[in-house]
Amino acid sequence: MQIIEPTQKYPSPVNGYDRTPGKGVGHLFVMDREGNLQKDITLGEGDMYHPGGIDYDGENVWVPVAEYRPDSSSIIYKVNASNLKLSEQFRVNDHIGGIVKDDTTGDLVGNNWGSRKFYDWTPTGQETRSWLNPSHFIDYQDCQYVDTAKAICGGVANLGQTPSAGGNNATYELGGLALVDLHSHEVLHEFPFQKWTAAGHVMTRNPVKMAADGKHLTLWAAPDNGDETNGTELFMFTADVP
Repeated sequence: MQIIEPTQKYPSPVNGYDRTPGKGVGHLFVMDREGNLQKDITLGEGDMYHPGGIDYDGENVWVPVAEYRPDSSSIIYKVNASNLKLSEQFRVNDHIGGIVKDDTTGDLVGNNWGSRKFYDWTPTGQETRSWLNPSHFIDYQDCQYVDTAKAICGGVANLGQTPSAGGNNATYELGGLALVDLHSHEVLHEFPFQKWTAAGHVMTRNPVKMAADGKHLTLWAAPDNGDETNGTELFMFTADVP
């Protein structure tokens, strides 16, 4: 996401919004494994310029692009991974910050600002159900689909500090991962993930990706913004499950 004009908080809500829309441009970058840019796909329209957590279903990449404020609106895009053809699929009257495709139903599952609410849609945008997130541990920033009918979600909670530590002006980033059952809507497991970048951000603040090769797990994360200490770095963590 390219920020041209930051959002500004209103003293009190205006037309149901807590802040101005700001201005920006949404981007989907296609890179090779060495990090070389292959293509820059521009996404969004008007006030909708914030790409959220994406998911790949084996054929298409699904991308929500929303206004950069809660209780707003979003466009759901599909990008063919072979030819990079971009297609708008449908629009949602809420900020959608992440999306996965459930291969057991063919439906898309998205979470809103702060991941307080989840939605199910058909691929053409018919809402089939919605539910409230039973956990308030972290705000999910990115989710990926896991067989069968589950999603791994990474996120962050910005926690205020004691007055002697700076109060709310010196927030502490609590990072974490959660395994969500897309059918029962339960959070099956969740735990903190406290590793930080040189810029002071927790690893699960932005996109995360996990993969399993037998009992060997790999997690990739890109938590920082491009204008921070070392730019946007890609981190990799590995672990072996007993």
